Amino acid sequence: MGNEQSNLIQRLNNECFCVSLDQHALSQALATETGRSDVFQLLQERCPTVFAARPVFVSPAHMKRMRDLIYAVESVVALPTYREEVLAYAPAIARHSSGPRGVFMGYDFHVAQEGFGLIEINTNAGGAMLNALMARAQRACCPEVAGVVPPPALAERFEAEIVAMFRHEWALAGRKQPLRSIAIVDTEPASQYLYAEFMLFQALFERQGIRAVIVDPAELELRSGRLWHGDLAIDLVYNRLTDFLLESPANEHLREAHLAGAAVLTPHPQAHALYSDKRNLIILSSDDHLQRLGVAPETRTTLLAGIPRTQQVHREKAEEFWAQRKGLFFKPAAGYGSRAAYRGDKLTRRVWEDILAGNYVAQALIAPGQRVLGSNTSPQVLKFDLRNYVYDTQVQWVAARLYQGQTTNFRTVGGGFAPVYPGP
Repeated sequence: MGNEQSNLIQRLNNECFCVSLDQHALSQALATETGRSDVFQLLQERCPTVFAARPVFVSPAHMKRMRDLIYAVESVVALPTYREEVLAYAPAIARHSSGPRGVFMGYDFHVAQEGFGLIEINTNAGGAMLNALMARAQRACCPEVAGVVPPPALAERFEAEIVAMFRHEWALAGRKQPLRSIAIVDTEPASQYLYAEFMLFQALFERQGIRAVIVDPAELELRSGRLWHGDLAIDLVYNRLTDFLLESPANEHLREAHLAGAAVLTPHPQAHALYSDKRNLIILSSDDHLQRLGVAPETRTTLLAGIPRTQQVHREKAEEFWAQRKGLFFKPAAGYGSRAAYRGDKLTRRVWEDILAGNYVAQALIAPGQRVLGSNTSPQVLKFDLRNYVYDTQVQWVAARLYQGQTTNFRTVGGGFAPVYPGP
């Protein structure tokens, strides 16, 4: 990316104080989408910092670089050699394949003027419907921004792609009849932070003639070779659980239904094993390993330039890792949502012992981008990462997440999901 373009993007992120989120339009969009007037209030009470008021600017060059790296990762995941190696250290349930690819892969990047890197890949990445909703409530406050604010039709197209994606998952599972019912499943869903998003999904599916329910897995029952919620036979389960391998006793019926093909589950344990186990980043950031898997040279170049070097943390190398900790970020191999993840320069000796006792990886530290909010006289500097929602190798949507602290948290005043505007 040229210095002139890079400097312009930096200026926009540092000096553009336009408020792009129209709260009244957001409230109207929520009521229209769900048919309920109380959802906006629920969103404000439950997650008042889920939407940032201002956009993040990203250069077209960086947008392309993210797409290229995602395509490179997807090409490696498709290799039989990669799948064989990764599934060998995954639990047995991950070796069960039912056909679907897994909806809403989330490729999370740090993109800044001085750095670029794929931080992690998540399976059931949340926020897609919230970002489609937010796109309907954007308002340009100055002529300079007016040309990059997306039209409402873009959000409508994204929602159409979401429905098509679920129907494609249904077809990949070998089902010939139309998709008639979907269960949106999470533990105690009404108490979840993003419960309002579940309601948006439910409304979207039902507008397309697909019956949708929001349920706890304990409310599901396996009988007569079908998964049921009361008297409703469930065709497909949209899985929002963080028990990715369905190990909890509360998820027993869901696990059995998945293994027996009694319902289509997406995303499923195999998708998590192939994409989201942090140990996979060790493979994807090692040239020797990629060569052994038979990855093409140009693909290796793309991966190594865009994925920070990742290593398994071993107690035998504790002193070496401790000495290098300020340039590393430590994550549990099976973690999600930044839980129990630590910047090396913030580590205490007590936490270090927990890391050595756990199954952790160490990733070379890539600084996140920065977005200045507030005003010239009272600026507020927040960090941001970029989430690419991906299905079947294609990027469906790109959103930013603004935050303070070590990791994204949706607890920062002024932070939350932000629209991504391509810079000139």
